[in-house]
Amino acid sequence: MSRRLTVVQLLPELEVGGVERGTLEIAEALVAAGHRALVVSAGGRLVDELEACGAEHRQLTIGAKRLTSLVHVPALTRLFSSEGVDIVHARSRLPAWLGRCALRRMPSARRPAWVTTVHGPYSVNAYSRIMTSGDAVIAISAFIRDYIESNYPEVPANRITVIPRGVDTRRYHAGFKPDATWVAAFLRDHPGLVGRTLLTLPGRLTRWKGQEDFLALIAILRRAGRPVHGLVIGGAHPRKAGFADELAARAGQLGIAADVSFLGQRDDLRELLAISTIAYSLTGEPEAFGRTTIEALALGTPVIGYDHGGTGEILTRVYPAGLVAAGDVAAAAARTQALLDSPQAVPHEHPYTIAAMQAATIALYERLCR
Repeated sequence: MSRRLTVVQLLPELEVGGVERGTLEIAEALVAAGHRALVVSAGGRLVDELEACGAEHRQLTIGAKRLTSLVHVPALTRLFSSEGVDIVHARSRLPAWLGRCALRRMPSARRPAWVTTVHGPYSVNAYSRIMTSGDAVIAISAFIRDYIESNYPEVPANRITVIPRGVDTRRYHAGFKPDATWVAAFLRDHPGLVGRTLLTLPGRLTRWKGQEDFLALIAILRRAGRPVHGLVIGGAHPRKAGFADELAARAGQLGIAADVSFLGQRDDLRELLAISTIAYSLTGEPEAFGRTTIEALALGTPVIGYDHGGTGEILTRVYPAGLVAAGDVAAAAARTQALLDSPQAVPHEHPYTIAAMQAATIALYERLCR
C-alpha cells in the first residue's frame, strides 16, 4: 500500500440507491486497504452500515437545493483542513458545488485532489458542468464517457476514467438458488405461476423503463401459444400511481391480464431473477449502467435488452445473444422465442464486479496522490 489516504465522499443523503450503495462500497474498500474513509451527507438509513465497516460520517445538509446550503461551505473547508483530507470525491451536483467552493477557500498547496463521478446523463447546462470539473472524472460506463465527451468537449480525455459499477459476486453468482421455503411461499402466493415460463422486467414504474413494450412482447408470445407469464417488478412513485393503473388497463386491452403479474416493489429481486427463464431491459432511453441487467446475468439468467446505453455495453461484452435493436418489440419477441427453443447459457465470468470497481477507484485515488 502507498501512504495512508484520507478520502471524503460527498452526496446528498445515505438512503437506498445506486449512488448511496456505491459510496458505501468505496468506503468499505478504503478501510479494508488501510485508508481512512469519511462521508458527508444529510444522513439516512445507511449511516449505521457505513460506520459498521469502519468509515466515519459527518452530517451536513449539502443536498438541499436552496441558497442557505451555502452556509455549509465554511464547515466543509474546516473539515478538509482539520482532517488532513487527501481526496474529495463528489457524487452529486449540489454537493459538488459546495465542495468545490470549499476547496477554493484553501491554500493551493494544501488543497486535496478533486474527484467527481458522473452517474448519469444529466441535463446539459452550467449547473451540471460541475460534475466534469474533477482532477479525475469517473464515468460509470462508456456511454457516460461518450456523453461527457460530446457535451463537455473542453474536458481532456485523459481526465476521464471509465469505472463501471458492479455486482457483489457473493450474492449474485451462477450457483445461487432460492431456498425451498422462499419458493414455496412465492408459489403459494401466486399459484397460477406453477409450470409457467417466467419472463421478468425489473424497474420502477415510469414511462421510460419499458413496461409498455414488455406488455406488447407478452401479448405477441401468448398469441403464438407460448405458456409464458410476465412479472413486472417495481413500484411507482406516489405521484405517478396513475401509470400503474394505465399498465393494468393496457394488459386488459391486450388480452393478457391473466398472463402478467404486477408485483410492485420487492426486496427479493435476486430470487425472482433467479427463477426467471429470461429477464429484460427495454428502456425507452439509454440507461447509464444497467444494474439489473448484470445482476440477472451474474445469476445465470439470460437477458434480452435494447442495444443502447449501459445495458447495450454489458450485453455486448457478456451476452450478445440478448441484444436487439432499441425499440424493436417484435425483434425482442422473436429473440425470446429463439432462446426458449434453443437456450444459450450465460458465461460464468464477467468483468462487472464490485471488487473490480473498488480496486479501480482506489488505484485512481492513489495515483492522484503520488
